[in-house]
Amino acid sequence: MRTLWKGAITFGLVHIPVRVYPATENKGVKFRYLHRECKTPVRYVKYCPTCRREVASEEIVSGYEYEKGQFVVLADEDFERLPTAEAKVVDIVDFVHISEIDPILFDKSYYLEPADGGAKAYALLRRAMLDTGRIAVARVALRARQHLAAVRVFDGVVLVMETMYWPDEVRPWTGLEGLQVEPAFHENEIRMAEMLVNSLTAPFNPAKYTDDYRSALHELIRAKVEGREIYAYREPETAKVVDLMEALRASVEMAQVTRRAGPGAAAGGVGGPSGAAGRPPEGFGGQPEAPREPGGPGG
Repeated sequence: MRTLWKGAITFGLVHIPVRVYPATENKGVKFRYLHRECKTPVRYVKYCPTCRREVASEEIVSGYEYEKGQFVVLADEDFERLPTAEAKVVDIVDFVHISEIDPILFDKSYYLEPADGGAKAYALLRRAMLDTGRIAVARVALRARQHLAAVRVFDGVVLVMETMYWPDEVRPWTGLEGLQVEPAFHENEIRMAEMLVNSLTAPFNPAKYTDDYRSALHELIRAKVEGREIYAYREPETAKVVDLMEALRASVEMAQVTRRAGPGAAAGGVGGPSGAAGRPPEGFGGQPEAPREPGGPGG
């Protein structure tokens, strides 16, 4: 498993060195978009419609649109002045019961492993949270953002950090029109609904739930591969484009030299022995005719 970063858990005067690892992965089947006509992968470019050209990453700055079409630009030094959580530190601020946190707040999960010198303090924190039935609420900086996080014991062994949404990032449900009126129920309807819930009640075992759609999709892809329904694609050789541009540039320079030298210069091989400068680079596809001056050969 690849380490995401190395840092520390801190609370009070306690400092626990840890290594952080992603605890989950998305196993959804990933597709690339192809051009229907030639089955070539479609590329996405950063394009400036004002300058009418592709823009390199180093030319891009961060802009906040405070009104339609009106932007303020923030540079790297602007972001550096902002208050953030200390980098690579899981700063515990409270201990709470997990039942107090609604699952809608949870985002991504990370394993925390004790690093060199942190094994005993790590185990002590784990034991204290298990004995008290509490989890930790912390602040942590990840990917240039400050996050709220929960640290809890998973499987009785490892500490897991769950990044969380801030409360104001949870959208209110009060605007949903279908919840404005509470229907009336017959007592028998309530009883039957409760019986149905009880009949389907079972201990939670995540291993029994499988992604049937993903399995079927893998089977479909495997069948197409075995049936040789395959479209091959090779990246175009950019070197040929470079050679062509160099050939064009050399040809223009040759033509300019020939024009300045006057009649007969092309035949005499201006600029090099055996007329080397009078030929375009090899592979360009032919030798351009030298410009003709009035009164010269063929004039």
